[in-house]
Amino acid sequence: MARKDWKERAKKVRLLLLDVDGVMTDGRLGFDGEGREFKFFYARDGIGIKLLQQAGVRVGILSGRRAKVVTLRAKELGISLVRQKIQDKSRALDEILAAEKLRPEQVCYMGDDLVDLPVLRRVGLAVAVADAVAEVKSVAHLVTQTPGGRGAVREVCEKILKIQGKWGKGTRKFFSSPGG
Repeated sequence: MARKDWKERAKKVRLLLLDVDGVMTDGRLGFDGEGREFKFFYARDGIGIKLLQQAGVRVGILSGRRAKVVTLRAKELGISLVRQKIQDKSRALDEILAAEKLRPEQVCYMGDDLVDLPVLRRVGLAVAVADAVAEVKSVAHLVTQTPGGRGAVREVCEKILKIQGKWGKGTRKFFSSPGG
């Protein structure tokens, strides 16, 4: 599902902000016998993030929970804008906008649950993953075809790159024949 104006909104995106549980992951929380948390991240989402970054679009994480594995994944992907254990995501958005010198319409936020609603209502491009709760889908400009943790982030990265005319440049090296 997409609203008519989502493409115009995507053209303005300079920052993709991601929730973690239910967006970057499938939302399940796992713990080992020692109480250490583990999460599963989808490799293709990571490639999408890297392509977006290479095209000059910043990527950040805005999560209500804190997990060491999120810090590790962010570092692996070169994401320096990481806010965890956030109680008020709307206030965190204000801080990020000020620090990054951005306007709300230049931000795309991906969410899946009720805690994401305050941010989704304020950003230029609000995205709900396919398996988001109904309330989140109802305010989204775009709902992905793929569920959280299974390619939704990659789907949005590709859409932004294509709408901004940056897909071909960033991916050309993958399609060229061997030897040039």
